Amino acid sequence: VQLEESGGGLVQAGDSLTLSCEASGRTFTINSMGWYRRFPGKQRELVATISGGGAGTNYADSVKGRFTISKDNAKNMMYLQMNSLKPDDTAVYFCHAGAYVRGTWSDYWGRGTQVTVSS
Repeated sequence: VQLEESGGGLVQAGDSLTLSCEASGRTFTINSMGWYRRFPGKQRELVATISGGGAGTNYADSVKGRFTISKDNAKNMMYLQMNSLKPDDTAVYFCHAGAYVRGTWSDYWGRGTQVTVSS
């Protein structure tokens, strides 16, 4: 499975931004997907996850009510709609997929896309 993020950039506080993640390869093995972010000097942290069918979602408390995760399985795409962005949201955002490959759980990551929110 390969993942590629797009949509990052520089915005002002209060603006909106939508991140996209395109999955390719053995996408039929994907069980769940999600977005994570990494602040400078820190480890990646969960932003939001979505189940394979798209019905189940989970959000970090810091983004609840502002961010929305969604996916389009037909297009092998996942999105993160980010509203009311804050300078504290500035981070590198990563797309993640968890998949069963030959009975073994595997984690896949994109390279990340920078989101910078200015005050």
